[in-house]
Amino acid sequence: MANKRDYYEVLGISKSASIDEIKSSYRKLAKKYHPDLNKEPGAEEKFKEVQEAYDVLSDEKKRARYDQFGHAAFDQNGGASGFNGFDGFQSGFQDVDLGDIGDIFGSFFGGGRRQNARRNGPIKGNDTFISIKISFMDAVNGKKIELPITIDETCPSCNGTGAQTPNDVATCSNCSGTGFVRQRSQSIFGTVETQGVCPTCGGSGKVIKNKCTACSGKGFRKVKTKIDVNIPAGINDGQQLRVAGKGERGLNGGPNGDLYIEINVTPDSFFKREGNDIHVELSMNMVDACLGSTVDIPTVSGTVELSIPEGTQSGQTLKLKGKGIKDLRSSSYGDQYVHIKVETPKNLTSEQKELLTKFQEIESKKKNKSESFFDKIKKTFKK
Repeated sequence: MANKRDYYEVLGISKSASIDEIKSSYRKLAKKYHPDLNKEPGAEEKFKEVQEAYDVLSDEKKRARYDQFGHAAFDQNGGASGFNGFDGFQSGFQDVDLGDIGDIFGSFFGGGRRQNARRNGPIKGNDTFISIKISFMDAVNGKKIELPITIDETCPSCNGTGAQTPNDVATCSNCSGTGFVRQRSQSIFGTVETQGVCPTCGGSGKVIKNKCTACSGKGFRKVKTKIDVNIPAGINDGQQLRVAGKGERGLNGGPNGDLYIEINVTPDSFFKREGNDIHVELSMNMVDACLGSTVDIPTVSGTVELSIPEGTQSGQTLKLKGKGIKDLRSSSYGDQYVHIKVETPKNLTSEQKELLTKFQEIESKKKNKSESFFDKIKKTFKK
C-alpha cells in the first residue's frame, strides 16, 4: 500500500473533479496505456493502475471511503494502521453510511462475509477502447465496417471452469471455499483479525485437479475475429459507439466487458461542420454579386442551385435550409450556410478599365446629386 500512488494523481485530476472529468481522463489514459495499443515496457502496469483508480473514483461510495481513509479503505491486509486512532473512526461515521462502515471494518474485525461473496461471485470484465478513422462523408452518410478484434472467449471444452471434467473442480481446503484466509495480530485495539486472498486458490475458493487441455486451465482462449459495426449517419468526431460483450473477459464466470469505439473523422477541405450545420465559402466576381446570379453549389446531399440576390456584399451569409447533417437522435437535418466572398479582379484589360472608369464617373455623378440634395436640406435648416 505504501507504494501506491494517489488515485487522483494517477488520473491527473483534482479532488473536486466531476464524474464527467473522471470518465474523460480515464478514457484518454486507458487508450494510451492499453496493452493492445501500447507495447512499451510498463504500459500494462500503468493501464491496471488507471483501471484501479477509475473503479474507485467513479463509484460515489467508494470515492467517499477513499477520501476519508485513503488506500487503507480497500487494503485487505492493512490492519488498523490506515486510520488515525479514534479520530479516523469519528470522521468515518460522520460521512459514510452504516452499510459502507460494515464493509470497511468487516475485514479488520472478523466480518466481511458480504465482501467475500462479492469477490467469489461473477464479476464483469473491464471495458476496452479503440479508435478508428473514417472519412467526412462516411460520417455524414453512415457506413457499415468490418472491424478485426482479439477477444477472450469462454473455452467451449470446459465452459470456463479450466478443468478437464466437472469432477476435477474441488473446494479449496486452505480457505474452505471462502477465497480468503484470516490472521490474528495484536494492536492498540487489542486482538485484530485481518484477512487476505487465499494464496492457494487465488481467491476463487476452488482448486483444479486436472486442467483442461484445450485452454491449459485458463478457462478461456484468445480469438481473433471480425465484428460488423454500423456507423450511424451524422456521427461526429470524438463520439463513441458501444459493442456489448466485446471487452475484457469477466472473472468467476462473469460476462465480458464492453468495447467502446471512438470515431475520428478526417476533416473535409470544402465542408466545415458545426454541430449538424455545414459552412462553406463561395468566391464570386463582383459583377455577379452586383447583378445577382444563380450558381450550382455542392452540399453533403448533392449539388443544388443557389440564387445570389442582386447587390450581395462580401461577407454576407446565405442559408440552405435542411441541407446540413442528419441528427443522430431524430429525423431532422441541419442547415448549410454559404459565406460569400466577393473577389476584386486583377490584371484588367484596357477595355475593362475603360468600362470601370465610366462606371466610376456615373457613381460620382450620383454622389454629387446626393450631396446637392443634402446641401439644400442644410440650407433649409439654417433658415
